[in-house]
Amino acid sequence: MKTLEYDITVTTNHLDDLNHVNNVVYVQWVNDIAKVHWEKVAPQVIKNDYFWVLMSHTIEYKKAAVLNNTITVKTYIIDSSSITSLRAVEMYNSETQELVAKSETKWCFMNAHTQRPTRITPEVEELFN
Repeated sequence: MKTLEYDITVTTNHLDDLNHVNNVVYVQWVNDIAKVHWEKVAPQVIKNDYFWVLMSHTIEYKKAAVLNNTITVKTYIIDSSSITSLRAVEMYNSETQELVAKSETKWCFMNAHTQRPTRITPEVEELFN
């Protein structure tokens, strides 16, 4: 299983009225790392022919993240079917290693030319294994 991770430092723009990272920001981080992962591993020839759309999303908030915390965001593919992929995203406080939030998202593989769902190709599966 190939993973991708990077760190984000919490800024005032990430905070809600309680001075915690806003729930919408966590959702944006989930979406952002999925996109970065695809962009990083897929060659342009594959990206020209295929893309992913989000089908469902669940997120569990475990600990509050606050101003100046560094959050390690990590993603990997849990499972794939013929046309869908289940992606995990985990967010940890880099200093304490405590789990801050975790998410599972289900993505549908799409043909860029027909704009319709299509089978995940062996080449694409290999990108994430």
